Amino acid sequence: MNGRGALLAMAPALLGLQACAPIPVERAERVCLDSARDARSPRTEMGVGFGSHGARGGYVSVGMSSDYIMGRDPSRVYQDCVLRRSGQMPTVPLYDQPGWRAR
Repeated sequence: MNGRGALLAMAPALLGLQACAPIPVERAERVCLDSARDARSPRTEMGVGFGSHGARGGYVSVGMSSDYIMGRDPSRVYQDCVLRRSGQMPTVPLYDQPGWRAR
């Protein structure tokens, strides 16, 4: 196998390793806000469809994370998530993040 063929054969493994690479801490903080929100409360969604003949049906969806069920502190979930994804501690604590509201 020539050098180019060996490189092509290794490409899937190299892409897989890239997926495991740490991301910048600022990006991890943004991504991990969702994990903290899921630890704080269940997510709910509902919808209703309307047509020319009135209501056509609807749905209700409720999702609960294992962090919520186990009663984990959202701040700790956030911190662990950022550390796992970036390899660094958060630069901004959860409660100081823009868009975070304590309930």
